[in-house]
Amino acid sequence: MVFSRATTDNTALKGALLMITAALCFAAMAVLIRYVTRDVHPFEAAFFRNFFGLLPMVPWLIGNGLGGLKTERFKLHFLRGALGFGAMSCLFTALAITPAAQVIAINFTLPILTTVLAAIIVRETVRARRWSAVAIGFVGAMVIIRPFGQDFETGAILALFATLFMACAMTTVKMLSRTDSANAIVTWMGLVMTPLSLPPAIYFWQTPSLWQLFIMLLIAVTGTAGQQLLVRAYRTADQSYVMIFDFLRLPFVAAMAFVMFGEVVDLWTWAGAALIIGSALYIARREAVLAKRAKMAARVPTTAPADPQAIPATRPDRPEQSPADTDQHSNTGDNRQERTPDA
Repeated sequence: MVFSRATTDNTALKGALLMITAALCFAAMAVLIRYVTRDVHPFEAAFFRNFFGLLPMVPWLIGNGLGGLKTERFKLHFLRGALGFGAMSCLFTALAITPAAQVIAINFTLPILTTVLAAIIVRETVRARRWSAVAIGFVGAMVIIRPFGQDFETGAILALFATLFMACAMTTVKMLSRTDSANAIVTWMGLVMTPLSLPPAIYFWQTPSLWQLFIMLLIAVTGTAGQQLLVRAYRTADQSYVMIFDFLRLPFVAAMAFVMFGEVVDLWTWAGAALIIGSALYIARREAVLAKRAKMAARVPTTAPADPQAIPATRPDRPEQSPADTDQHSNTGDNRQERTPDA
């Protein structure tokens, strides 16, 4: 019931839904990358992802012209593109040589790093329960990886580097979303990352087949759609809150891998996924409760105002009081606190 009421001014719920859809797109992209990089070099696949990713933005660019790309934060756009290129190169290579479930699970350290960066750089307020939910989600990821007694391989190390680049890139997106539109941010990302990814692609070039080009086109479409939804999620709610729902990529990946490759997810993976989903659902409900309380607190004062001219604002609520009672209340102001809703 609390959740349904919070949807009336649904910043928390809307941000969550946007991020869940973005996670679905990114999960599809990960499975497709895993599929195509069996035959195409990861650097070449990364270039086509960036090149094809610009195509959905062409109609918008034609309709708005170069004026749609006008910005006073080009350096930040370039930094975001450079960080995205580093993350993409590491991620594509990791998916090519390491099982997708392991890469995605390692990538779940992203909300932890993003939360830290959001608190330090963006100065968002991160509550203790949100930190707890992030920690529980990370424990679920570790249950899936089960790294104890095993040495990290090259793919795992690359996945960690990709996560670090992503965390930095996500923070720049949050900063850019304050002044620039989502379409402009996504378009600038493609304009920066495409030329950066071309030289390594040329070095490892292998002419792809039509089917491979089609798969890489799908990778670009799902990736661009995910970026669009990601930016809009950041504009709707706090970065450290919406990133909780990135954990849902894991069950999405598991379902897609079963359909495409016939892979059956083991019990440990489902146990970890349960922890992840549980933490996401809990934080969503908690944010809805906090949003309701904050709205109520903004409407009703909890302390007597210092300015005595503000006191008569409470008199219409007590028409039955006598003048003597009103004078007594104006001297103390204590009875005003009895009207504060019980949180």
